[in-house]
Amino acid sequence: MICYEHPLNERIRTLLRLEDLFDKVAFFSAREDAFEHHSALVTLFEILDVTGRADMKSDLLQELERQKQALELLRGSPKISEGALNQVLSNIQVASQSMLGMPGKIGELMRENEWLMSIKQRVGIPGGACEFDLPSYHYWLHQDPSVRRSDLNEWLEPLLPIERGFSIVLHLLRNSGKTFRHVAQRGVFQQMGPGRIAHMLCLKVDDSRPCVPEISANKYALNIRFVISGSRQKTKVYEEDVEFELTFCTL
Repeated sequence: MICYEHPLNERIRTLLRLEDLFDKVAFFSAREDAFEHHSALVTLFEILDVTGRADMKSDLLQELERQKQALELLRGSPKISEGALNQVLSNIQVASQSMLGMPGKIGELMRENEWLMSIKQRVGIPGGACEFDLPSYHYWLHQDPSVRRSDLNEWLEPLLPIERGFSIVLHLLRNSGKTFRHVAQRGVFQQMGPGRIAHMLCLKVDDSRPCVPEISANKYALNIRFVISGSRQKTKVYEEDVEFELTFCTL
């Protein structure tokens, strides 16, 4: 099964983008090659751009506090594991304290590094990070991999509290809601007025199907159209019935 997550508001869209970027940084920085470490640094710059909003930290803290209060109300419920509940609440507490301890704006230490910002400016230009444009960066890429990795970890570490915070929010979101099985007749599915206020849709479909879902949703209707994957021609609907699982995820 392939899972397609479709955010229904800008806040969840931003958190999913950050999750993808942090995963890429972790992957590339753990490697050895200079090109992979270049990719890790470029991804760090993307994280800086995504977290540029001044209120992101406060929004995350407010959401964690809201989830904490909602979870506290579940104490004593026979359907809830007390140990699991305490673990989640402890994780929320640790993540909140870590974010409260972050000095200044998110990524401020990187933004104050003139050398890094000079590289950031150049990598935004196609082919702008060549050795003749950035000789000092070229020198850094020729350092021992352990040196580069140490630098990458140093630049990444101040951003980790944000990752801990949104990871908890996305974990709670993904584990909410109930999953239903549906069939898209001849590749098309529509549900009018689902009666749910969801923050994200999670759609799972058999990976043997050569099609991908195109999703559009609002408070009045949900429309899913499965289109042929990898077609070099104009987008074409996959004209066979498609079974899929759909979950409305809500915080």
